[in-house]
Amino acid sequence: MQAQMGKPQAQRGQKAGGGSGGLGRAIAYLGAQRKSAILAYVALALATLAQLAVPQLVQNMIDAVTSGSIARIIFKQVPEPMQAAAAQQAGTTIEQLRLDQTNAESLLINAALIIVAFAFMRGIFSFVQAYMAEKTSQGVAFDLRNQIFARVQRLSFSYYDQNQTGQLMIRATDDVEKVRTFIAQGLILTAQALLLLVGALVILFFTNWKLSLVVVPLLPVAMVMFMIFGKVSQPLFGVVQRKLSALNTILQENLAGIKVVKAFTREPYESQRFDLAATDLMSQQLRISKVFSFLFPVIFLVAQLGQAGILYFGGRQILGGTLDLGEYQKFSLYLVYVFFPLGQLGFIISLMAQAGASASRIFEILDAKSEITDKPDAQELPAIQGNVEFRNVTFRYFGSSDPVLRDVSFEAKPGQTIALLGATGSGKSTIINLLPRFYDVSEGAVLIDGHDLRDVKLDSLRSQIGIVLQETNLFSGSIRDNIAFGRPEATFEEVEAAAKAASAHDFIMTFPQGYDTSVGERGATLSGGQKQRIAIARALLLNPRLLILDDSTSSVDLMTEYRIQKALDQLMQGRTSVVIAQRISTVLNADQILVLEKGQVVARGNHEELMESSAIYAEIYNSQLVGDADIAALESSSVEEA
Repeated sequence: MQAQMGKPQAQRGQKAGGGSGGLGRAIAYLGAQRKSAILAYVALALATLAQLAVPQLVQNMIDAVTSGSIARIIFKQVPEPMQAAAAQQAGTTIEQLRLDQTNAESLLINAALIIVAFAFMRGIFSFVQAYMAEKTSQGVAFDLRNQIFARVQRLSFSYYDQNQTGQLMIRATDDVEKVRTFIAQGLILTAQALLLLVGALVILFFTNWKLSLVVVPLLPVAMVMFMIFGKVSQPLFGVVQRKLSALNTILQENLAGIKVVKAFTREPYESQRFDLAATDLMSQQLRISKVFSFLFPVIFLVAQLGQAGILYFGGRQILGGTLDLGEYQKFSLYLVYVFFPLGQLGFIISLMAQAGASASRIFEILDAKSEITDKPDAQELPAIQGNVEFRNVTFRYFGSSDPVLRDVSFEAKPGQTIALLGATGSGKSTIINLLPRFYDVSEGAVLIDGHDLRDVKLDSLRSQIGIVLQETNLFSGSIRDNIAFGRPEATFEEVEAAAKAASAHDFIMTFPQGYDTSVGERGATLSGGQKQRIAIARALLLNPRLLILDDSTSSVDLMTEYRIQKALDQLMQGRTSVVIAQRISTVLNADQILVLEKGQVVARGNHEELMESSAIYAEIYNSQLVGDADIAALESSSVEEA
């Protein structure tokens, strides 16, 4: 039901970030990398200018060689009285011929040295351009990843209910990398192609405008073709990223649940599942390959058509005496600078299409609206006393017509313990999710010390609540780091005291490294009961006025439960505590017990009152008499030992 109700919101999020504007917004992040970006593009411009100068130098070399050869032939093979006439016929003078013969070798050497110098300059500027472009792109990727992570931290729980972890991970990694690659390479290649194309065309027109007209008609054809390919390919790359997200989700789920997979011998099924997703991804990538396999031959066809036209019309001009060899060679080299950018455009289109699809997916997250936000006029919540009130609270997930809670009202005075009992799906977890404002009520209000939770700042609210969730989550690092997660500045003595209160100190000290023991990924090196006791210590270290325990002893044995319960009974003194438990033994001493059924409070009171007035409570209690008797025996034996 939640997935169905979440679909319209997910579609709205995609629309917000989608479209061709996503890539433009990503490029705007260059503003934060202004210095390195300017250096990169200035170096690119200088390198391109050095490249554009080379064909002119080549013409000078060829002209020097040609002029020197003509002078040598005339002076050696033509009789002296006829040399002036031969020079005139060659379009020059005897004096110029002597000058050409004398300076030919020095002109040739100078031109070669200048070409080497320009090549050296181009190498230096190209290095600066490449390094600065990479630095710029890494800076943009850094900003995007940090913004994505910060945004993910602030999104409401309803967003995670609709989106898979693997898909969010791909957007912060692979999608950002696609955008980064385009900024590092695609944008630079685009600027270089534009400079080369415009510069070469301008020089060609000044060199031989008639011959240039042979090339110009091909350019609009090429540009239209690239635009069409860009429109066709970008959606295809978007599908690739979605299929890659699906593949990553399967991998992430499999690794997270590898013990379950092995326990149920589902390795063949999981391998087949992964294989199907990988095959689906490969098929989509092959579709893109077909598109670009057609694109590149067409690019080369256009380039070859232009080259053929230049050979034909240039040859006619040479035969007609209106074009000399040096000028033709220069024209041919500049022509390469026209068609080379066209060849690059295929690669640029590929990078742009991938980056455009990925940018849209990135901004779907950055544009996602959190349902739980601070009001513009939200106030800091003062230090709470612990008065909690649910006032006619009704709650629905994602606007569903079926409420999870129906007109729930109760009040907890400071220092009281409220126990929530009921079958699975009765609404217990929803109540504790509303207290730290993980979700907002659909109707009614939740108040702490008379403050409506929607009117106070989230951080000031959550920082004063200690929470132990039903699913224990530990982070990679030491046991001490995990206990001090909410208070990194806590002293070792404070951490140790919290661990002792949660009955965790004894087992921690059995490890060789004690509190410096690494818990592994998600606490993999600890048992369920050990993880839960560390989570309780983590909550207790905050010394909160409001304590939430979500089935906090559900994964421990009777002895451990007894120890934790005795510690909690003492620690909950003076704190308002909301406890969810399936075992009656954990709530016998609660000030108020709420029995929930189908989202409604069907009975309330303390243990003695409910045993007399509530058949549902009596049934739950009687069904757990064995467990309670065991704990009672433990308590009795501990008293005797004392």
